[in-house]
Amino acid sequence: MSNTLSPQELRESLVKRLRDQNAIRTDRIADVVAAVPREAFTPGVSEADAYDPGRAVVTKWDRDGLAISSVSAANIQAVMLEQGDPRPGENVLEIGSGGMNAAYLAELVAPGGTVTTLDIDPEVTDRARRLLADAGYDGVHVVTADGEGGAPDRAPYDLIEVTVGAPDIPPAWIDQLAPAGRIVVPLRIRGLMRSFLLVREGDHLVSRGYELCGFVPMQGAGEQRERLVLLHEAPKEEVGLRLDDGDQVDVDALRAALASPRQEVWSGITVGGEEPTHDLDLWLATALDGHARLTATVAARDAGLVASASPLGVATLVVGGTFAYRTVRAVDETRTRFELGAYGHGPAASAAASKLVDEIRTWDGAHRGGSGARIEIHPAATPDSRLPAGRVVDKTHTRIAISWPGDRP
Repeated sequence: MSNTLSPQELRESLVKRLRDQNAIRTDRIADVVAAVPREAFTPGVSEADAYDPGRAVVTKWDRDGLAISSVSAANIQAVMLEQGDPRPGENVLEIGSGGMNAAYLAELVAPGGTVTTLDIDPEVTDRARRLLADAGYDGVHVVTADGEGGAPDRAPYDLIEVTVGAPDIPPAWIDQLAPAGRIVVPLRIRGLMRSFLLVREGDHLVSRGYELCGFVPMQGAGEQRERLVLLHEAPKEEVGLRLDDGDQVDVDALRAALASPRQEVWSGITVGGEEPTHDLDLWLATALDGHARLTATVAARDAGLVASASPLGVATLVVGGTFAYRTVRAVDETRTRFELGAYGHGPAASAAASKLVDEIRTWDGAHRGGSGARIEIHPAATPDSRLPAGRVVDKTHTRIAISWPGDRP
């Protein structure tokens, strides 16, 4: 984007691009994005980067070089604002502070509303407090605290918007939510993160939809980072598995499996080149015991070690010393349509690949193009008899029940 445009022209251009992406869907969100100056919250960053709809601006790294604080990309911010629908007069808590999103929230709850933004890192909150005040949003309450405990002094909240990746829903968040209040949270379930809109119903939360997203991980008492185990390590040719929720695998056996010839199984199910498969990935994570995600560099793919290069990972089934992962192949010369399938490695490669492909066929027949997954988040002590049918994922604080249209009575 040209830096010869004025800030107002940059904001108007950003709104148009976000509308084209369907990230902005309502005039209220469009008006706010057009009004708040992103450059005020991204000092030292070029205006082209500040107004790039898909670019997150990292503001702090840890000692290992991993991002731990950022100004989220405009498209993610817009999507989450649309999900949460902050309204005039509401009391809102933001967990994970950067300043930019708090300014959007302050505009949306005016007149009469209040915004509290919270972060565990005093450097982050000092920065947010300074930038908000400089931009004219000194009415936002900035709190330094562990997000796991929320901000009880200003509860109850009509909306809690979480802008860090959360592995679980702490009890404090539900306790501090008003009856029928809403939470928008990038929740990680079985290795996949989605931004869920959750509504309080008594002592539990029920989803009202979800969107694809990516966020830096939560810090503090609630921190539970994914593990990456390497199956192949060479200069620029890394292949690994991302594991979640304490999953354990036989790394040595899987390394040997990767070195073995692959077995291919194809589904006969095709997708268009631009057709999203995010619900397929969530279905596979729901349906497969032993779900993980295979990651690989472009160099590893080009060397023929694997068929897919993805830093976030592709759906993978791990069974003992065998693994199989989702892949595609072109079915026409224009490469506009692709068949879904699986590659398996290890002593039970064909069986594992066939199991993964069976679940692809189930998704295609029962869930493709449907309403998607529904989740309910209950306290950890909730008995099975109170949970709906489907996959149950037990977390530290909660039991997450995931159902699909075919699971529901």
